[in-house]
Amino acid sequence: MALQIETIRATADRIAASHHLDVVDLEFTGGAKHRILRVFLEKDAEARAQFAADAASNEAAGLPKGVPVETLSGVTHEDCANFARDFGTVLDIEDLIPGAEYTLEVSSPGLERKLLKPADFERFHGSLAKVQTFTAIDSNRHFTGRLIAFDGKTITLDLSAVKQKGKAKKKTVSAQTVEISLANVEKANLVAEI
Repeated sequence: MALQIETIRATADRIAASHHLDVVDLEFTGGAKHRILRVFLEKDAEARAQFAADAASNEAAGLPKGVPVETLSGVTHEDCANFARDFGTVLDIEDLIPGAEYTLEVSSPGLERKLLKPADFERFHGSLAKVQTFTAIDSNRHFTGRLIAFDGKTITLDLSAVKQKGKAKKKTVSAQTVEISLANVEKANLVAEI
């Protein structure tokens, strides 16, 4: 019996919605007896907006200084535990993961969350991001900069926003911005600004 990752994803989305959560990412790794299903959650759009409003009206909300509220998922330990209990029960009852042994891990995506969808690049406009490309641009595949533009197909990073390392540091950087086609992005994630 093969693993139906899309069915598992749809089930996770359904359970998350009942808890006012969104599934950011879902990973299934390992083999044999060391299989791990990781689910990364954040509050849904309505709950995130309320979280941001509460944080703005109350500076003593316990938020780290300098961290934009939008980058925080708003997910609590209790949210993760409740989702894990309900989702794990459904996985077992519907036998969505064949075989007896697997570990379910549920957490927030963290401050250095992955940018997976076009909507992520729009949402985190103005944030620092680290991008790795499939093919090199000016002899470089690794870029860190501020996400200053996204037109749906191309992201633009302002490289002057951070101190560059490696090859970019050794040679004089002529371009202060780099445009990267979304199709050329191998992986991307936010960089925590604390």
